[in-house]
Amino acid sequence: MEELIKFKNVKKSYQVGEKTFNALDGVDFTINKGEFVVILGPSGAGKSTLLNLLGGMDKVTSGDIIVGDEKISKYSDSELTKYRAENIGFIFQFYNILPTLTVLENVEVVKDIVKKPKKAKEILKSVGLDKHINKFPNQLSGGEQQRVSIARAIAKDPLLLLCDEPTGALDSKTGVEVLKLLKEQCDANNGENTVVIVTHNSLIAEVADRVIRLKNGKVEENVVNKHPKNIDEVKW
Repeated sequence: MEELIKFKNVKKSYQVGEKTFNALDGVDFTINKGEFVVILGPSGAGKSTLLNLLGGMDKVTSGDIIVGDEKISKYSDSELTKYRAENIGFIFQFYNILPTLTVLENVEVVKDIVKKPKKAKEILKSVGLDKHINKFPNQLSGGEQQRVSIARAIAKDPLLLLCDEPTGALDSKTGVEVLKLLKEQCDANNGENTVVIVTHNSLIAEVADRVIRLKNGKVEENVVNKHPKNIDEVKW
C-alpha cells in the first residue's frame, strides 16, 4: 500500500511555568492511504495534540510530519491554512455546527472553502438527513447533529478525515451508526480515502485497519489489524 502519513521523531512541548511539558515526546509512525486508523490512549496521552498537528491546526516543536510528498511541519501559517482547507475534513465530539444556519446551509459553507465540493443535498441524503435539510441544529438529536458534522466534512472530499472522539457524546446505538458512516467514507473513491479516529474507546479498535496506541506522549504500539471486524460484529 502507498504510504500517506509519516511522523518522524515528532515532539510538541509546552512551557508550564518553569517546567516543560512534552505532550508528544519523539513520536514515530506511518499510515497508508486508504486505512481506517484508530489512535487509542488515556486522557493526557497526546491523542488530540497528534490530531491537531496532523490537521495543521498546530505546529511541531521539532521533528517532521510528511503527508504525501509534502513536509507540512515546515509549512508557514498561510500554507497550513491552505492545507487544512484543501485536504482535511474535521469531525469533533461536540459537532461544531453553526446554530443559526439550517442543516443544508451548514454543509454548503464548504463552498466558500474548496473549489469543487460535493453536492450538499446528495451528501445529506447519504447520511440520512435529506428530510431535515431545512431544520436548525436545535431541532435535531445529538446523533443527527453529528451526521451534519460528518456531511460537512465529507462534502469537502478531503484527503484525510480526522475525527476527535466522534462517538464520545452519543449513545452506543447512535455511535455505531456514526462509525458506519465513517467507514463508508473510508471505503469511498475506490478505497483511497483515509480516516483517522482519536478515541479512548478500545472497542473501535476492533474494526480498524491500523491501531496506534499512545501513552505519555509516546507510541507504545503501531499494529496493522489483518482481520478487522465488521462494525455489526462488535459487542458494543
